[in-house]
Amino acid sequence: MITAYPARSVVCLFLLLLLVACNSDVPVPAAVEFSADQVRVTITRTATNPFLSRHDLHLTFKGPGGCSIEVDLFPNTGYASRRNLYQAGVGVLYVVGQFDARVIDVPHCTVTLAEFRTLDRYVTFLGSFDENEQKVWTYFPAGQRSELPFEKR
Repeated sequence: MITAYPARSVVCLFLLLLLVACNSDVPVPAAVEFSADQVRVTITRTATNPFLSRHDLHLTFKGPGGCSIEVDLFPNTGYASRRNLYQAGVGVLYVVGQFDARVIDVPHCTVTLAEFRTLDRYVTFLGSFDENEQKVWTYFPAGQRSELPFEKR
């Protein structure tokens, strides 16, 4: 006689696997702080699709003197969330992604969208906002992980 218990187990296992495979729409922040400069950069990633790698990205910059700016970054439309952080000179940071670049002017408390060709090539890599091996959004300092090139598409 065949019982319903194995079928229930299969259904429960399927539902469990489906839940594990789903992206949560809960915002996940990753941040880095440079306390000597009174600077904090946070990029928050929020899933926009339960099954595909699609995310909205939001940059928050906090600087000296109560400076605070928030901007939306180009969204991740398929495995393109990573953002590299660079020191581009005194008081200037670059947040560079696959398809966009932002210039943070710390003394003037501004964040602007920039064309890649206008960015200074002589910069210091500080780290990356990216997924770890468990697909958790985090910040990797340069000492923990080397700079990774962006894929040409």
